[in-house]
Amino acid sequence: MFQRLLSSLCLLCAASGSVAVVASEPAEPSSAPTVTADTAAVEKPAGQGIYVIPIQGQIAQPTLFIVRTGVKQAIESGAQYVVLDMDTPGGALDATLEIMQILNERFKGRTATYINDEAISAGALISAATERIYFAPSGVIGAAAPVNSTGEQIEETMRQKIQSYLLAKVRSITEEHRYRSEVISAMVDVDYELKIDDEVLKEKGKLLSLTAKEATREFGDPPAPLLAAGIVESREKLFELLAGSSDYYVREFEVTWSVRLAQWITKLSPLMLSLGGLLLFIEFKTPGFGAFGAAGIVLVVIVLFGHHVAGLSGHEAMLFFVLGAALVLVELFFFPGLIVPAVAGILLMLGSLLWGMADIWPGETFELTPGVFLQPAYNLGLALVLSMVFALLLARFLPKSLFWDRLVLAANISGRAGEDRGLGSAEGAGATVASPPVVGDIAVVVSDLHPSGRIEIGGRRFEASVEVGVVRAGESVRILRRSSFGYVVEPVQR
Repeated sequence: MFQRLLSSLCLLCAASGSVAVVASEPAEPSSAPTVTADTAAVEKPAGQGIYVIPIQGQIAQPTLFIVRTGVKQAIESGAQYVVLDMDTPGGALDATLEIMQILNERFKGRTATYINDEAISAGALISAATERIYFAPSGVIGAAAPVNSTGEQIEETMRQKIQSYLLAKVRSITEEHRYRSEVISAMVDVDYELKIDDEVLKEKGKLLSLTAKEATREFGDPPAPLLAAGIVESREKLFELLAGSSDYYVREFEVTWSVRLAQWITKLSPLMLSLGGLLLFIEFKTPGFGAFGAAGIVLVVIVLFGHHVAGLSGHEAMLFFVLGAALVLVELFFFPGLIVPAVAGILLMLGSLLWGMADIWPGETFELTPGVFLQPAYNLGLALVLSMVFALLLARFLPKSLFWDRLVLAANISGRAGEDRGLGSAEGAGATVASPPVVGDIAVVVSDLHPSGRIEIGGRRFEASVEVGVVRAGESVRILRRSSFGYVVEPVQR
């Protein structure tokens, strides 16, 4: 919950450091195969797998999306290592904390960061969450004090709360490294003094930033590096170092068009679901099955597609949604009034949406816990609320508009256009407008009511719906009441 309160805060670059270039003498480059990893499954080559995830530019929700999807793909492919290829000036704190949690819990002990060239602010925190940190010769890390989204200082009390929580989080995931939590504390807290082996590395009043050479200095007995495991000239050298003498292959996470599309779909899923629900509502209120119903189903399927590409769902959720939609259609066209298929179908469709948006990790035993479905339930609930609001607005204003008459009613009207919706006919100036039907009037069904369709009374046609079952064309119905979209009727018992 506290992480959510930090969502408006950013970790921005606050200082820079000098760059020290250190030459290394690695072995000759390897000819290890490189596989581009999109969201589609790729056949696993022989040898140790090294999965590379880019952390480039400003850290925000799209970065979290990339890391979550990349780690899931690394798990599914059986990779031995996840390497973060990092060059970032910092970014949003909420996304940073979630990335740290994913790295620590989902791929613990098999992660490494390659700082090429910057890991400033949020980048320093994410680096600390990986098992090993390596530097390019020109790499630099540090200056991780939290500031607000405009770069200004946070109010003192709030700053202390954020720092306390943040440093406790860092300590919980860096306790196996001798100096790492102290170094990160010096990068986050301007009042923290970093002193090791009687040497003051950072005085109070400054934020710590380290070059590659400074980060690899060793202290203590036995000697241990201050922060970084080493300096390597290139990513290829790092891959060789991680794999040792074993064969290895490299899989790259590529930010393709489908990944970018999925990012937008997952962000807009509440709005898309609400529009889809609204279109299905309009389809329900109009005769037959047409463009509104098709467009509503397409929007819902697009939401499921986006979460599938995002690595949040598999094909199973889509299959259950299709099954639910099929049961609803069976109710409408084959067993009208039975109710059971429609109810089961709607429950399957809603369940598949929750399933499709849940963050489920591969290789884990699925546990039905509230936390798994908290965000999906929020998105779905928001979508339903928006759909109801839009539907009420439509019911209030749209039926009275010329747009509604042309868009919905014209397809099923025979006769003159002015004769619908109780307007009667006017042959000329001063003609009398016929009175609309009233409760108790008997009408004839001219297009099947399942549940909506058309009735005719006094030579005029109106939109109507039946509350239960289906009424076929040619049967008689009694008007029960006026509704926003026409009349509610019941069959006349003979």
